[in-house]
Amino acid sequence: MWRRRQGFLRPVVCGVEELRCRRREREAALRKARREQQLVSKRLLREDGPEETGGERVAAVLGEAEVHQFLRLAQRGTEEKEREQALVSLRRGLQHPETQQTFIRLEGSMRTLVGLLTSNQALLQLEAARCLHELSHSEQSTVAEACLPATSYLLTYLSGHSSDFIELCLYTLGNLIVESEAVRRQLLPQGIVPALAACIQSPHVAVLEALGYALSQLLQAKEAPEKIIPSILGSSLLQHILQLLQPGPKLNPGVAVEFAWCLHYIICSQVNNSLIISHGALSTLGLLLLDLAGAVQKIEDAGLELLACPVLRCLSNLLTEAAVEDMGGQLQLRDERVVAALFILLQFFLQKQPSLLPEGLWLLNNLTANSPSFCTSLLSLDLIEPLLQLLPVSNMVSLMVLTVLCNVAEKGSAYCQRLWPGPLLPSLLKMLACSDTEVVAQSLELLQLLFLYQPEAAQAFLQQSGLQALERHQEEAQLQDRAHALRQTALHG
Repeated sequence: MWRRRQGFLRPVVCGVEELRCRRREREAALRKARREQQLVSKRLLREDGPEETGGERVAAVLGEAEVHQFLRLAQRGTEEKEREQALVSLRRGLQHPETQQTFIRLEGSMRTLVGLLTSNQALLQLEAARCLHELSHSEQSTVAEACLPATSYLLTYLSGHSSDFIELCLYTLGNLIVESEAVRRQLLPQGIVPALAACIQSPHVAVLEALGYALSQLLQAKEAPEKIIPSILGSSLLQHILQLLQPGPKLNPGVAVEFAWCLHYIICSQVNNSLIISHGALSTLGLLLLDLAGAVQKIEDAGLELLACPVLRCLSNLLTEAAVEDMGGQLQLRDERVVAALFILLQFFLQKQPSLLPEGLWLLNNLTANSPSFCTSLLSLDLIEPLLQLLPVSNMVSLMVLTVLCNVAEKGSAYCQRLWPGPLLPSLLKMLACSDTEVVAQSLELLQLLFLYQPEAAQAFLQQSGLQALERHQEEAQLQDRAHALRQTALHG
């Protein structure tokens, strides 16, 4: 690193620790940004009839008189079929935001619907629940809050016997949870966490997927770290989540995706990641990573990236915890197998889903940052060249590839001897022509480490027109000190 003194530039010694510290500060900022990324969404369950799927029969917007009429028929009709059909007509009308607003403005409408939800006639209960589900899908928080009188009953029905009804209640609760803090404030004392914990033992895959969705919505609430996650960690949910992520014949991809995101949100809260590590999360996730790598080699396109993304994020974030070292967390991951699996996934992402490359590289960065053994695996498996082939993908990918290479180089002379000679220097020369300042800065940092531990590389750099590549950065404020320092190092050793 360089700084200006008395009107001229002079070198200042920049040690490995300072380089490492700079990178860790950048990574901490990136981790914070990644933790704040959320996947808030709503889901809608509808029958497969043409009127539900946008076919020929499109439900009409209902006026106040029609809403009142359907509610009255559903409540007081002389035949059960007539009552059920009235609720079906109301439900179809509630697909429209205008009808939803009409419904919540109509006095006594929600009280009537809750009465039908709690009736002793199963078909009326189901249609009433479907009406609530349509309301829960509204983007207006006022509609969600109008459903508050029904939440305690929805929770109660989670302990019922009908898996279809439980699934519907879970998706409805998940939609309501994400829309309104008032709903969450009511659900917590009503016992939503114990109710969800009881559901996780269901043998029905559809119920487990719905549960994972509802739980993930709850975990994304802004108050989750203080008011929700401690209760979840104090329940049996964590152990069951990890069991559902265990690779093997019982692993269901849809269920695993939902609960991998749940685990991701719990880890990002940083409430008690030591507890998560102590339950063997690193081992479970590492084995799941190996399983995914094996699967992508056998299956052409099975949507595996949906599971790979949260698994990679969980592993990456756990590896930043101090408890990993204290509990021997690195030993839970087998070095060469994990690195090999990760590169299989990187190749898969490159071909199928390039947007996920940074996720895999972020994990590789965290694996190699403080672990000479993972750096050794990277070298012994001859993975430097495949890593360099990712440089042209994007500036973000370039930056992360260069950061991983810096992790390797900073481990010392023995590691730099494996980096050079080889394709590294030509690749870095190309990176110095990049327009992205961060990419160039990281390239200069890697060259600085390489010259420090492998002086012969500096001569090769000079022979390959390295000075000309540096000259374009001599006048750039953010890079001129580093570029000048590297030039001096290359010329004078």
